[in-house]
Amino acid sequence: MVIDDSNTIRRSAEIFLRQSGCEVFLAEDGFDALAKIASHQPDVIFVDIMMPRLDGYQTCSLIKRNTRFKSIPVIMLSSKDGLFDRARGRMAGSDQYLTKPFTQNALLDAVRQHRLQATGELTTE
Repeated sequence: MVIDDSNTIRRSAEIFLRQSGCEVFLAEDGFDALAKIASHQPDVIFVDIMMPRLDGYQTCSLIKRNTRFKSIPVIMLSSKDGLFDRARGRMAGSDQYLTKPFTQNALLDAVRQHRLQATGELTTE
């Protein structure tokens, strides 16, 4: 799932992921995403930090507090690359942080890494 208020970012991520065979769900903001997460149960969630109504930190926190969804990896997307932003993402429960603009390889590497962790083939230290 890709959650971003920018249509350009959503579509770019969708194209990159679909080209590699992923099924992709899109959401424009955190409220839209929470309803879709419940019905689609995505394997990985990419969420923009800066969004109206419910920002990425709040969205991530709500996902991670829900016992049904807390095991879904949440990857923060942001144009900010500061230590504070990364730390705040971790505090909200994010599993990874990607800086925009991202590449197709960066998105696919994140998906692969979390798939391997889910299958137990990759351990984090």
